[in-house]
Amino acid sequence: MYIVILDAKTLGDDLDLTVLKKFGTLSIYPTTSKEQIFERIETADVIITNKVVIDANLLERTPKLKLICIAATGMNNVDLTATKRKGIEVKNVSGYSTKSVAQHTFSMAFYLLEKMAYYDKVVKDNTWSDSGLFTDVSKPFYEISGKKWGIIGLGNIGKEVAKIATVFGAEVSYYSTSGENHRTAYPHQSLEFLLKDCDIISIHAPLNDKTYQLINEINLPYLKEKAILLNLGRGGIINETDLAFEIDRREIYAGLDVLETEPITRENRLNEVKHKERLLITPHIAWASIEARKKLLDGIVKNIEDFLKKDKV
Repeated sequence: MYIVILDAKTLGDDLDLTVLKKFGTLSIYPTTSKEQIFERIETADVIITNKVVIDANLLERTPKLKLICIAATGMNNVDLTATKRKGIEVKNVSGYSTKSVAQHTFSMAFYLLEKMAYYDKVVKDNTWSDSGLFTDVSKPFYEISGKKWGIIGLGNIGKEVAKIATVFGAEVSYYSTSGENHRTAYPHQSLEFLLKDCDIISIHAPLNDKTYQLINEINLPYLKEKAILLNLGRGGIINETDLAFEIDRREIYAGLDVLETEPITRENRLNEVKHKERLLITPHIAWASIEARKKLLDGIVKNIEDFLKKDKV
């Protein structure tokens, strides 16, 4: 069996991908451009892709292809209609990054809530040394305890965040983007009420027709002064130009791990935010703890094993 990994660099250099050699011949490509895809998968039995797009045109020209393993939970980079028509199995890995994303959510929340950028700076530039005071409380910060934490998208990750926020003493409520998820331990609110009522709001929803630019110039003004908005769902859920304007217009804070176009373009309006201390952007890393990536690789191995067992039956 011939296995091709198309974008191994997105999985990190610290994972031992050679474990996949037990299934057959393995070709590992750090990255693959659109122009390189066909020549690399033309004779493959199995493709492993994280973000490389496999469309219908490619699938029509790969007669040997039997299995596509997506090194992620989302499956929007593969034409599932075409794979079904061609009898090609597609397997993703779910649940591997729940703990990692929840942890990163709180890392971003604490960084913004406790004004970490400011306090790190005043120590390193000797402002604190020169003050003569044993402490610096010039930028007041708050506790999570007693605050209202709103969650947009209460799936597995949203529930994990809700559980942790509750331990910290927050009052949790949520908004269901599908309109179907209402059997939970937490009160459901309308989106408008959630934005107006909550001190911290974290997004853990998928990107679809219902969530694209869900947060925009119409509802961003609903946010409280000093509110924190976190997006760890998908880029495109927040209109980034509208958010940049709102951050400079008044004191709100935002932490983004996902953007509509990744990596961030130089033209992105977020790069021009004047109040940079109100904005934290990380390069789509919430999913990528060492433990999560090991679980992801284990999931890919299991998907291939399950496929081979099924194929033998």
